[in-house]
Amino acid sequence: MTDEKRTSTERPEATKAASEGSPAKKPEPADDLVTTRHTLHTPEGDVAYSATTGRVVLRQEAVKEDKYDGRKPKAEVSITYYTLDDADVTQRPVTFAFNGGPGSSSVWLHLGVLGPRRVDSGDVGHLTAPPYGLVDNTETLLRVSDLVFIDPVSTGFSRATEGEQAKPFHGFTGDLESVGEIIRLWTSRNDRWMSPKFLIGESYGGTRGAALAEYLQQRFGMFLNGVMLVAPALNMEALFDGEHSNLPHPLFLPVYAATAHYHGLLGDRALDDVVAEAREWAETYASVLARGARVPDDERAAAVAKIASLTGLSEDYVDRANLRLEHTRVYAELLRARRLVTGRLDTRFTGPADHYIHEQMPYDPFLTATSGPYTAALHHYLRGELGYEHDAIYEVLSRQVHPWSYKEFEGKAVDVADKLANAMILNPHLQVHIAMGRYDGGVPVEAIEYSLDQMAVPASYRERIETRVYPAGHMMYIHPESRVAQSADLADFVRRASNR
Repeated sequence: MTDEKRTSTERPEATKAASEGSPAKKPEPADDLVTTRHTLHTPEGDVAYSATTGRVVLRQEAVKEDKYDGRKPKAEVSITYYTLDDADVTQRPVTFAFNGGPGSSSVWLHLGVLGPRRVDSGDVGHLTAPPYGLVDNTETLLRVSDLVFIDPVSTGFSRATEGEQAKPFHGFTGDLESVGEIIRLWTSRNDRWMSPKFLIGESYGGTRGAALAEYLQQRFGMFLNGVMLVAPALNMEALFDGEHSNLPHPLFLPVYAATAHYHGLLGDRALDDVVAEAREWAETYASVLARGARVPDDERAAAVAKIASLTGLSEDYVDRANLRLEHTRVYAELLRARRLVTGRLDTRFTGPADHYIHEQMPYDPFLTATSGPYTAALHHYLRGELGYEHDAIYEVLSRQVHPWSYKEFEGKAVDVADKLANAMILNPHLQVHIAMGRYDGGVPVEAIEYSLDQMAVPASYRERIETRVYPAGHMMYIHPESRVAQSADLADFVRRASNR
């Protein structure tokens, strides 16, 4: 990659006092964006592009005593965007990207799979040692689409403005509205209303993305060409144990089986056969759990044996768990005899613990393996390569957003599949791409498929939903072969859905 020239927009100086002796008026916050120009050399040819990064001011309309009181600054949101030089904006697609958490910055999608530079982190068993590195990403989605990475308020460098509360942004609706406003603002300022437009969100970013597809249509009249969801958390009831809820257990069974197979607990059986058996028996599993105490002893014993044979857990453990396997406990238990815990977001990863009587996994070995490389790469990249200097902590994964508010879902499950369905009904051209990881132990393939199956759309509409499964975890692009395949799949989807 070659770099050319740099331009920047600085914050204005403080406003001078109107007259001698009067206090200086505090200036309003202003955008502080820096632009650099680059050329990426790919097998398909050179890609000349501009990269812009910094913070933009998020303003909200204010009404005081029933009178319009202007647009007041509420937050400064960090973004990084890439645009192809000299492109026709009516033909060139643009993709808005964000991760999840809640509390995650966009660094994972940015430097993992989509952007023109990517982190050299290695993969399970071959992790890169500090200080890590950055390499050109010749498979970048920038080849076919401009890219806008958004860090929601309290993540990255995004903060509420001085004197304003961050809490209103730390919840389902506040987050949706603020990210939606950034998308609207960027689209208008860059004259991109006539561009093919896409969203891509990972994990809770999938929750946000599914809801945004509907929100952007209803609030701004912005109709999208496509939504790409990576390991999306569409229905939280399918992912977390709730009181008297048996839904997650059968949906997690295939990932437990795949994990046991990966770690050599199921003999020499083929992975596909193990997963297929778990998927098929999950329906029986659901029936056993639903009948509870009415299940005959012999049928219950058979279920215990079956679950143990598929998961690599002991029959005694399954029996003592009353057939209900909570996932963070499974990842603590599965390799206990080896003095290891498995990852949650990618169950291929393992790590030692301080002791081995933990009821639940004490940490996620996957997160510890990836947070260092991504954080180091991000800090170097923004300052050293893109020329943006900021002294605040870049919040890669922020705990400041918790507790996250789901007040809109009080008394019911947090489920956004209906919002995605409504977006598809209102926009008959909206295409949907879902990426899933076979070893994703937090948002398993089958939990996502369950959520998609519940969407109330006409059967013909389902032709506009495509799914892909990769042999890796939640961030499937950590796995080199999966990253290359996923990059090709995303580019192909954007090309087909762009209507250009």
